[in-house]
Amino acid sequence: MSSYAASHERAQAFYTNFDRKGELPHQTHYCPGCGHGIVHKLLAAAIDGLGVRDRTLLVSPVGCSVFAYYYFDVGNVQAAHGRAPAVATGLKRSRPESIVIAYQGDGDLAAIGTAEILHAANRGESMTVIFVNNGIYGMTGGQMAPTTPLGKRSTTSPFGREKWNDGYPLHVCELLNQLDAPVYLERVALGDNKQIMHAAKAIRRALEYQVNGLGFSLVEVLSPCPTIWKLTPVEAQKFVHDEMAANFIPGCVRDRGKDAEPRPLPAPGPALVDLPAALGLTNGDLTPPVPERDLDLRIKIAGFGGQGVLMLGEVLAEAGLEAGYEVSWLPSYGPEMRSGTSNCHVRVARHPVDSPLVSRPNVLLALNEPSLRKFLPSVEPGGVVVYNGKDLPENCQRDDLRIAAIPATEIADALGSGKVANIVMLGALLELAEAVEEDRIRGALRGLVKNDRFYELDLAALDKGREEARKAAADAYGWGV
Repeated sequence: MSSYAASHERAQAFYTNFDRKGELPHQTHYCPGCGHGIVHKLLAAAIDGLGVRDRTLLVSPVGCSVFAYYYFDVGNVQAAHGRAPAVATGLKRSRPESIVIAYQGDGDLAAIGTAEILHAANRGESMTVIFVNNGIYGMTGGQMAPTTPLGKRSTTSPFGREKWNDGYPLHVCELLNQLDAPVYLERVALGDNKQIMHAAKAIRRALEYQVNGLGFSLVEVLSPCPTIWKLTPVEAQKFVHDEMAANFIPGCVRDRGKDAEPRPLPAPGPALVDLPAALGLTNGDLTPPVPERDLDLRIKIAGFGGQGVLMLGEVLAEAGLEAGYEVSWLPSYGPEMRSGTSNCHVRVARHPVDSPLVSRPNVLLALNEPSLRKFLPSVEPGGVVVYNGKDLPENCQRDDLRIAAIPATEIADALGSGKVANIVMLGALLELAEAVEEDRIRGALRGLVKNDRFYELDLAALDKGREEARKAAADAYGWGV
């Protein structure tokens, strides 16, 4: 009697109370007859049996099992849709002593997450993946999944899945079996008690291989979904046994546990005392500097591909970072290598940056006319605009802005290379607006430009840009800067 009670008690890997809904402390959110409850019990029992609860990290997906962290008393991490293997990779590599489990449904793993599961398996990451396959999108209303059997109806295949239009069901275990690295791949089912008992053994084995330091393991679980299938729980379990198992044959697809070599542990990271040298901080001081001014620069830099638009943004962001400001740099460009559109958003501020997107810039650096015409209307009143050209184009005047036309490309050509036109523009910005200190700009250039010749050209371009900006400001507006 006592042994029977012990074998059926609540697993220690579960919380005593489930706090998702305070009035229902012993109830999960799963529908009656859902297979997730069974899989949770099997997984919790395996964690308990191997004595690894205190070092287990469970990665929950987007899907019906999204609230797994309310039930499992282990380390829990929530992943974006389909990205559980990528998150699990980071966890395992940073905490190799942990037992890392990615828990995923068929829409999560076999649709949006196909790339993540494929490459994690191909790398042989030492993780355990529990793949719950019910052949349908359960949480979002019953759309066709990658594993929906041929002929079965769903909200997006109302006449049944058809091979010429929808393709064939995806067989994940067989797909991953084409890779060299996985250690253990098995498909199990929850169609009756015998199948459930076998599923318990498979899940424990997959975890045990990770405990032993082996590589990638995946257990695919054919699971009932009575609500979306529109069946009773008993009918749904029979459907798993008879029809799901006929489409996805249960069985061990690969087991190399006896012959697999333990995956080597990653090399330890540098000691804390060695970090300054590793980061190139010769003074050994990890304390960020205090910004000298109360800046709030929202900069839009725009031009053609090949004009150094993105690099110009990087220089500003790196200089701001070195000066202790909060920064962000967000690139945006077309597919062309040259002559396509290119722009970037740069934020440099003393306060935390709330968004990297600059929709209302207070600084616009336009390296060509189309960019000036496109972004000039969005510049905040009182802002600064620097345009790469001898004169402003027609209809590009605004009385509420400080606008300067600088022939940056011609200046750069005269200096010896048209490639430094972007730095001429940067010099003009330093002259016309409060920006990051010039010594920080020069330091950022030294870090980004490894070629000594171009570094010297950049410094000359910086000085020339300041000089031309002073002339332009005095001639056009009589600005005092």
